[in-house]
Amino acid sequence: MHRSESDGTILKLMKAVIQRVSHASVTVEQRVVGSIAAGLLMFVCAERDDSPQIIEKFVNKVLKLRIFSDTHGKMNRSIMDIDGMGAVGGLLIVSQFTLAAKLWDGNRPSFTDAAPPAHARRCYEDLLGYARSQHPIVEAGEFGADMKVALLNDGPVTFFMELDQAS
Repeated sequence: MHRSESDGTILKLMKAVIQRVSHASVTVEQRVVGSIAAGLLMFVCAERDDSPQIIEKFVNKVLKLRIFSDTHGKMNRSIMDIDGMGAVGGLLIVSQFTLAAKLWDGNRPSFTDAAPPAHARRCYEDLLGYARSQHPIVEAGEFGADMKVALLNDGPVTFFMELDQAS
């Protein structure tokens, strides 16, 4: 949750869990719908106040994150150059509304912060479209499907990311 600078209202904005992986895949009904070799697996959740501008900022930030190791073991490389010799990593994007869950009130998760399904689908499709326009290797899960995600986390390296209006 973030407060708008102008009027103090609470904004609900996109969230993601980003994992550096050696490989990852998504299966729906025993069919692989997306898979990548080395790169990033991104579980993403659209929230009520997401917009095309937020989605573009989100994708741009992910593509610039320096979370791949250089020859000295430091995180200095982005998905655009994962090995220092121009190799581009894959980006596997999976819709996961459960990232919006509130867990502290009672024992059943509340998903009131998640975007309504039609808005969430539009945000997910916009995110995929923009990511594909900016990066050569983008794979995806299937919005709203029961998905099985397989991955080999590299590191492990895992980040939780939220983008606010000020970013």
